[in-house]
Amino acid sequence: MDKTASSAAEATADIGDGASIAVGGFGLCGIPGTLVQALHTHGADGLRVVSNNCGIDDAGLGILLADDRITRITASYVGENKEFARRYLAGELEVELTPQGTLAERLRAGGCGIPAFYTPAGVGTQVADGGLPWRYAPDGSVAVASPPKEARTFDGRSYLLEHGITCDFALVHAVRGDRHGNLVFNKSARNFNTLAAMAGRITIAEVEHLVEPGELDPDEIHLPGIFVQRIVALTPAQTVNKQIEKRTVRA
Repeated sequence: MDKTASSAAEATADIGDGASIAVGGFGLCGIPGTLVQALHTHGADGLRVVSNNCGIDDAGLGILLADDRITRITASYVGENKEFARRYLAGELEVELTPQGTLAERLRAGGCGIPAFYTPAGVGTQVADGGLPWRYAPDGSVAVASPPKEARTFDGRSYLLEHGITCDFALVHAVRGDRHGNLVFNKSARNFNTLAAMAGRITIAEVEHLVEPGELDPDEIHLPGIFVQRIVALTPAQTVNKQIEKRTVRA
C-alpha cells in the first residue's frame, strides 16, 4: 500500500479543532517541524498535545503555542519555552506534567493496546497524592489539580496505576522511510518518535529520504509500517532546516 501524501498540507488537512496529537522529538532533536508548520498554516485550534516538551518560543510546537492553538499539553519537560511558562502561570494553558519514563511508557502502552500499568515512579510525591496544578485561575489559585492515583503493593513495594495514552493523530520525523510506512530514525532523533507514532490512531511521518519498498533492510527498521498511515517526503530545503536548541562551542 502506497501511503505517501503529496505534501505536509495534504497530510494534515483533516486534523480538526480539538484534536489530540502525539508529537515526536526531544527539544528540537527529531521534531516533525514541517508537519507542525503545516498544521499551523492549516489553522486547527484547541489542540490537546502529548509531547516530551513544547518546543521553544519560535520553533516546533512553540509556534502553535504562540498563536494560542494549544489548550492542553501532557509533557515531562517544559523548561526552554518562556511563552509556555507564561501561559501556564496565567491560566491560559492546562499542563499535565508526567515523569519522563512514565510518559514514554504511557505512549508505548497505548500503542500496544495496554490500557494501564503499574510503575514505582512518583510514589511518595504529589504525582501519587494529587494536587499538582494542571491549570491555574487568573488570580493565581489552582483551578484544576491532578487527582490522586490508585496505588498497590507488589512484593512489598508500592506502585502507581498509570493509564496508556492514545491520540487522534501522531506527527513524527524519520531519516528514512518507504512507501509502506516503515521508518528508520537517526540515532538520538529516535527519542519519542517511535512511541508517539505507536500512540496515534492516524500517524503521519515526515521522512528525509523516501525509498521504495524492499530497499530498507528489515533488521534496520525501527518502526514497522503497521503503525504509520501517511508518509510525507521532505524537500532538500526542508531536510536541512534543522535548528540547534543550545549551541555550545569551545572558546
